[in-house]
Amino acid sequence: MDTKPPVRPSMPPPASSRPSANRNLRDDNHEVKVPQVPEDAMLKVLHAVIHFAVRILAVLMVLVILWGVADVGYVMYQRLVAEPFMMLTVSDILVIFGSFMAVLIAIEIFINITLYIKHDTLPIKMVIATALMAVARKVIMLDFKDLDPAYITAIAAVIVALGLTYWLISYKPPQPVKQDER
Repeated sequence: MDTKPPVRPSMPPPASSRPSANRNLRDDNHEVKVPQVPEDAMLKVLHAVIHFAVRILAVLMVLVILWGVADVGYVMYQRLVAEPFMMLTVSDILVIFGSFMAVLIAIEIFINITLYIKHDTLPIKMVIATALMAVARKVIMLDFKDLDPAYITAIAAVIVALGLTYWLISYKPPQPVKQDER
């Protein structure tokens, strides 16, 4: 008996039986490209709403940055005019550093927001770096005299975890040296 194997319905028809209108789905390598599926109208609307909300967040973050810069100036002025006049103590300097770090963290968050607006992706490496900066600000502002050792250990664990995560994301294995380059 000369029987042909059954053709699965999910298989595309042979190239000779395809209509000529589908020829634009092939590239020069003769690979079939999948046609783009039209996006759902509701998803388009929701995506536009989220983009609008992110743009509002960017504007608000600029306001937070400007407010933070004004706060740094106010804190410095306040510390410099207090007795003793034009003298800063170590605690004054730490308060000023904390204000600076808060503004820098806000700038990092703004950069994350703008990258999301431009590329529709959130750069994980930059988010981890922002988190490291926020934890560093927290450590700078800590008064270690009044803290429980478990709290300090937990912050240290967070720093190690974030640092390790940043290193793993940044790690690129060494490229092997080619024989010709030696």
